[in-house]
Amino acid sequence: MKKRVELLAPAGNYEAFLGAVNAGADAVYLGGEKFGARAYADNFTAEEICRAVHVAHFMGRKVYLTVNTLMKDEELEELVSFLKPFYEAGLDGVIVQDIGALCRIRASLPGLALHASTQMTLTGPEGCMFLKGQGVERVVPARELSLEEIREIKEKTGLEIECFIHGAMCYCYSGQCLFSSLLGGRSGNRGRCAQPCRLPYRILDGEREISDVNYPLSLKDMCTITYIPELIEAGIDSFKIEGRMKKAEYAAGVTAVYRKYIDLYYRKGKDNYKVEKADLQRLQSLYIRSELQTGYYDRHNGREMITIHKPGYAGSDDRILEQIRKKYIREPDRAGVKMKVVLETGMPAELQLTGEQMTVRVLGEVVEEAQKAPLRQEDVCRRFSKTGNSCVSVSSCEAFMPDNAFLTVRSMNELRRKGLEAFERQYILRHGMTAERYLAKTEPTESVNFTEPVGKAPSGLSAGEWKTSAERIASGGSCIDIRVSTCEQLAEAVRHTCRRIYVESDLYLTQRRQVIACMADNAAPEYYVALPYVLRTGDSAYMERLMRALAEDRKVTGFLVRSYEAAAWARNLTDSGEMAADAGLYCFNAESVRFWEHYCREYTLPYELNRKEAGELVRRTANAGMSATMVVYGRIPMMITANCIRKTAGCCSGRRVSQSCMYLKDRYEVKFPVEINCVHCYNVIYNSVPCSLHTQYRAAKEVGADVIRYDFTMETAEECRKILLGEEFPFAAYTTGHLKRGVE
Repeated sequence: MKKRVELLAPAGNYEAFLGAVNAGADAVYLGGEKFGARAYADNFTAEEICRAVHVAHFMGRKVYLTVNTLMKDEELEELVSFLKPFYEAGLDGVIVQDIGALCRIRASLPGLALHASTQMTLTGPEGCMFLKGQGVERVVPARELSLEEIREIKEKTGLEIECFIHGAMCYCYSGQCLFSSLLGGRSGNRGRCAQPCRLPYRILDGEREISDVNYPLSLKDMCTITYIPELIEAGIDSFKIEGRMKKAEYAAGVTAVYRKYIDLYYRKGKDNYKVEKADLQRLQSLYIRSELQTGYYDRHNGREMITIHKPGYAGSDDRILEQIRKKYIREPDRAGVKMKVVLETGMPAELQLTGEQMTVRVLGEVVEEAQKAPLRQEDVCRRFSKTGNSCVSVSSCEAFMPDNAFLTVRSMNELRRKGLEAFERQYILRHGMTAERYLAKTEPTESVNFTEPVGKAPSGLSAGEWKTSAERIASGGSCIDIRVSTCEQLAEAVRHTCRRIYVESDLYLTQRRQVIACMADNAAPEYYVALPYVLRTGDSAYMERLMRALAEDRKVTGFLVRSYEAAAWARNLTDSGEMAADAGLYCFNAESVRFWEHYCREYTLPYELNRKEAGELVRRTANAGMSATMVVYGRIPMMITANCIRKTAGCCSGRRVSQSCMYLKDRYEVKFPVEINCVHCYNVIYNSVPCSLHTQYRAAKEVGADVIRYDFTMETAEECRKILLGEEFPFAAYTTGHLKRGVE
């Protein structure tokens, strides 16, 4: 029989957990007091997590813990000790964003299932296979994928697939948003998003406002209740409800409705599947932001997905919330057992528990003869019937004992505890769940590597000439790299002394003749191609065309990779294995750097580290075999989005044309450039001003990066020249990013 889809519900606190499991969730995901992407949820204490795991397993349900934030080195050191109590309690899996955290968990907590968070921005089978090689069992792909793309991932990888089916939606590809971080220091990658996407913006083409849309970045909430048959038949393994920040009544109410209709599909099939209007209204009454939509499963993007004029919370029906609370927000029903207590003097006390077609027998202390006050049967039965916080209730209790039997109260309490624990353990095991595990019983597993480590020096330099990070810090020397997006920028870049030039792959393919001519005339630097921010199934033909072009042109020797898909593709595009990890792959700690050491020559310091943190990371990884790059100038990409503001404004032609630029203007009249990439059908929303460290040379130098990089996106050749020469800075406003402040 084909495995049924799992219904996975959110729980922001223990009350929500109870509501979800009582309403029919097969599994619950929750966060602890650390490392979760909902820092402002109530979250669970360590004791509550262990209790939730136990209760869930007794009911035949699972619990997954979110550790889906980027972690600094000092935090990563606490991760295993934080997880160990839950691991030993039988936790079913962890949902992870940080690749360093994933490596640490895999090595230290064997047997704990690893789930790749949607924050890892997985958009295709290539990236999912990459992570399968690292021990990942389940992936939560980007919410932007279609059903066809999800089906392809399932068929090509065999991984478990977990997809969102209901709740709020981010406008940006999850894990690629720095909007809240750059504007207010509250990082979505650290669980503290301030949701600037829910604020009003105007869409501009140049200086001209072209739309009446007030909230172009605010997506309607997702509701797929009418779409359940198609989702199940696409091969999705787990249906995930969003909402760890929401009320317990929301978790229970939404779960109950989806439970009803998942069961309906399995009973009656697709042809007889119909959703009652009252249930649609019930879902909408729980917590809805404006109107509803079905997500990206049957569309790439669209104006109909945007709230347009009303981004706010529409409220909930208090009457329905009260009904849900009374029905679901309670401790689950206990399993009834019959108890038999046998107290025979001179023999160990015996307790039998019978229920659910099984009997458990445990022994205690030896029963003595009473010297003064012998035990009474009714007192013994009353004491053994007290089940406290267990998942068991006593329907009847019999005591078999002579008139002169005696056992201390402590011994009786211990025997009762021992019996209840044994019954619960056996009950959990019969459900096929984990009752407990002990770290001492198994040895940590070896790291699994996708490919052999890359150990060569960058082309153009001998191994002796290529200094280690430690030597570069001591000498204070740094190489210079330049990334370009236009032919004019490339022509200017080659006039300057630099180690390497990164050419955007779109530029390389669309204006290949000019790019190759410029490369041929300037042989000094080496050339890498910067692969797209997001690669999806529809980009396969593009990547094959790029592969053929690069096979004819030996000038390009490597790749700048920005996603797990790009890293996997790059392994196929070149025999040399020359890759550099861009900032969006988040080498946030030394463990993540050591991971990428197996695949890349270099890593880019994340934008969210401050000077001290970045410098410490460089020093910690000085002997990792990779050089560290710091971006000292560039427009920081704040959002990579599948939705398109041109389409939202109603002026998309439907043709894939060359890149263009539009703007978003906020309520303070600040303009944010938006790159409309029609080749890959995504937008890149940049910060309103460039990030430049030209006034922070000393602070930047203290970081000790091996390479400093200039990223050019929309700059003219003259602006590039001034920036590279250190002449008068060409822009009136700029930011130094997180160099000083960092993020929480």
